[in-house]
Amino acid sequence: MTLRSTLDAASPEYRERRAAMLGKLAELDAEHAKALAGGGDKYVQRHRRRGKLLARERIELLLDPDSPFLELSPLAAWGSDFPVGASVVTGIGVVEGVECLIVANDPTVRGGSSNPWTVKKSFRASDIALENRLPVINLVESGGADLPTQKEIFIPGGRMFRDLTRLSAAGVPTIALVFGNSTAGGAYIPGMCDYTVMVKERAKVFLGGPPLVKMATGEESDDESLGGAEMHARTSGLADYMAVDEHDALRLGRRIVKRLNHRKLGPGPSGPVEEPLYDAEELAGIVPEDLKVPFDPREVIARIVDGSDFDEFKPLYGASLVTGWARLHGYPIGILANAQGVLFGAEAQKAAQFIQLANQADTPLLFLHNTTGYMVGAEYEQAGIIKHGALMINAVANSKVPHLTVVMGASYGAGNYGMCGRAYDPRFLFTWPSAKSAVMGPQQLAGVLSIVARAAAEARGQAYDEDQDRGMRELVEAQIEAESLPFFLSGRLYDDGVIDPRDTRTVLGLCLSVVHNAPVRGADGYGVFRM
Repeated sequence: MTLRSTLDAASPEYRERRAAMLGKLAELDAEHAKALAGGGDKYVQRHRRRGKLLARERIELLLDPDSPFLELSPLAAWGSDFPVGASVVTGIGVVEGVECLIVANDPTVRGGSSNPWTVKKSFRASDIALENRLPVINLVESGGADLPTQKEIFIPGGRMFRDLTRLSAAGVPTIALVFGNSTAGGAYIPGMCDYTVMVKERAKVFLGGPPLVKMATGEESDDESLGGAEMHARTSGLADYMAVDEHDALRLGRRIVKRLNHRKLGPGPSGPVEEPLYDAEELAGIVPEDLKVPFDPREVIARIVDGSDFDEFKPLYGASLVTGWARLHGYPIGILANAQGVLFGAEAQKAAQFIQLANQADTPLLFLHNTTGYMVGAEYEQAGIIKHGALMINAVANSKVPHLTVVMGASYGAGNYGMCGRAYDPRFLFTWPSAKSAVMGPQQLAGVLSIVARAAAEARGQAYDEDQDRGMRELVEAQIEAESLPFFLSGRLYDDGVIDPRDTRTVLGLCLSVVHNAPVRGADGYGVFRM
C-alpha cells in the first residue's frame, strides 16, 4: 500500500521542529569538525612537511572514485580526556567493487597511538567485519599504546590481534598497508594480516625500537636494520609487497582486493530501486523537540522506503507499534516503529509475532525507536505486561536475521531492549540528533529518587528537607539529561554514529548492502515463550 503523507511543511509546528533539528545538526557538524581536525593544525602541518598523507586522504585514494564512505563512530571519546575520534578512523567503503572495513590510524594525534577509546572503537570495527564478512584493510601508522594509559589498554588490547586471526580463520581477508611506525604490540597487526604492504624508507615494524633493544640487550642498531620495509621484504619475509611511496602502497592495496575473488553470500536486491514519493528533506521537521509529544512514524517510513510502499501488519491491533513490510534500495525489510511511545501488552505480542515471521522469511528487520518503555501500573501488571515484554525481548534476542536500528526520539527503559538497542547486537545502530536514551526520563528518575528519600526520612521519623529535595531533583535531572544525549552516548560507542535524518535512507541502504555480504537466514527456534 502506498503511504499517504499528511505532513504540512508550511505549518508553524513543522517549521519549529525543523529549526530545532537544524540547530542540533549545526552542533553535530561542530563536533565532527573536531574529529576531522585530528591532532590540530600544528601536528597536521608537521605530518604534511614529512611528505605524508592524512588518514582520510589515504582512505579517499584507496576507495573507488566517487564511491561512498560510511564512517563509523566518528564521535568516539567525546566528553572524555581524549580527542574526539579516538585517534583512529573506521568505516566501510568500496574498493575495486568490494565493500571493505577500513581502519586508519591518525598519526597527527599523539603519533597515532592507541588510547582506551581507540581500542573500543577498533573492537567495534572488528565485530562489524566478522558479522558481515567484510575484508579488512588496516592503514597503519601508530606508535602503539598511549603509555600513560597502558593499564586500560594492555590487557583488553590483545583482542585486536585475536580478532585478526579469527577473521582470517573465518575466510575474511585482512590486509595491512604500513605507512610509518608499527611498533611494539602494533607490530602484530601487519604480522597477523593475510597480506602486508610496507612503504620503502617509511614503514618501521619492530617489537622493540633501537632504544629498547639497547636497554634490553646492549645491541646497537638502527630503524632500517631492525624493521625497515626493505629488510622485511628481503630478509624477514614479513612484507609481501614493498611500495615505493604511499600512493604506490594504496595502488597495491587495491590490486590485492581485486584478486581476492570476494563474493557476497547473501541474496541481492529483490526488486528495482524506487525513490520515495516524499522528500527526504522533510525528515528534518518530523520529530518534536519535546519528546513527550508523539509523532507518526509512518511519515518517516514514507520518506525512506522504496516508492513509499508499505504493507502494514496488524494495523488495528497494538496501534502504538507500527509493523510492516517494505523494500529499501531494492532489499526486502521488515519494520518495527514506535508510534505513541508506550509499549503495551498488545504491542509486545504483535512485535514477537512479526519478528518470528521475518525470521521465517529470512528478511532483515529495521527498528525505529521512539519509546518511553513498557507500560506500568497495577492494571497492566495484572494483565501480564512483564510476560508480554519478555515475549518481545525473547523474540528480539533470538532473532537471527540482520537487525538495523535507528533511534529517532526517546529510547527509555526496557523499551530500548525490546526495540533492539545496543545490548541486543544490531548489525548497525545509528541515532538522530533528537534522540535520548536512559533507564527513564530525567524527571521520572529524579521523582523516583525523591519518593524513596522521602519515605526513608518518614521511616526514621525525620522531617523531610524540601529545599534539599528541590536541589537534588535539579541536579539529577541535569545529570540524566546530559547522559541521555546522543553525543554522550555516541562518545561511548553505544551507537555507530549520529546521523542527519535526511541521510537515513542512504545510510540504511549502505548497511543493507553490507549485511548481505554474509548469508541472511532466520532463526530455527526460540527460547521458551511465557504465554
